[in-house]
Amino acid sequence: MPRVLAEQTWVLTGAAGRIGTSVRPSIAEQVGRLRLVDRVAVTPEHQGEEALVADLRDRATTNEAIAGADGVVHLGGISDEAPFDDLCAVNILGTFNVVEAARVAGVSRFVYASSNRVTGFYPASTVVGPDVPTRPDSLYAVSKVAGEGLGSMYADKFGLSFVSVRIASFEDVPHERRHLSTWLSPRDCASALLAAMRAPGVTYAAFYAVSANTRVWWDLTPGYRLGFRPVDNAEDYAAAIEAGPPVDAQGGSNALPEHTLRHLPQPR
Repeated sequence: MPRVLAEQTWVLTGAAGRIGTSVRPSIAEQVGRLRLVDRVAVTPEHQGEEALVADLRDRATTNEAIAGADGVVHLGGISDEAPFDDLCAVNILGTFNVVEAARVAGVSRFVYASSNRVTGFYPASTVVGPDVPTRPDSLYAVSKVAGEGLGSMYADKFGLSFVSVRIASFEDVPHERRHLSTWLSPRDCASALLAAMRAPGVTYAAFYAVSANTRVWWDLTPGYRLGFRPVDNAEDYAAAIEAGPPVDAQGGSNALPEHTLRHLPQPR
């Protein structure tokens, strides 16, 4: 990174979303200027914040949103299963527009909000790291695989420093059996994104952003190498969580056919 974070301008897309709203104070505290970008108006509340309304499907407004930035945290997009046309327009084309705007602007670090669900069809009995082939559990997960692919290509071809953060089950507290393995607390989520922003010497990297859960399914070593040190543990809430049916695929109910069938084109 050319300068310390406190001297840099960063863009936070999806600033009005659940995760964006949660991590925004922690990021604003670390950077010199934080540009909040969303399709809806966001009111600056912290020192150094500014806001811009932009639809990431539109290249002109996306270029304006990224211009002059040192780094981007890209949270903007559809966050669950949806018709594939919508996912392509927002999560794939929209991400392409942000990545390409970052290249043109000379951004030095791009942090991409990917998802644990890019490997959601691996069995819950298997420990998975970011080096294994993806097995997306849904159309949504396919769109996140595409985003990771864009980042890898832009890193190799254009030298854009890109970190894919595979975000786990972001919740205030875990509340279902799967969360005992996949919970990501708000505190650990902010820590993961800040680690991705700060890590030196990265061309392309990917890691799972998940709390330090006793029953975690993923190899956390790649995140440790980048400076991510989760501290919360879903096991602290285990007694309050009903046992429920066993989890077969890591994606849980997201891997079931009916999760996607309702979003597929219906025969006429």
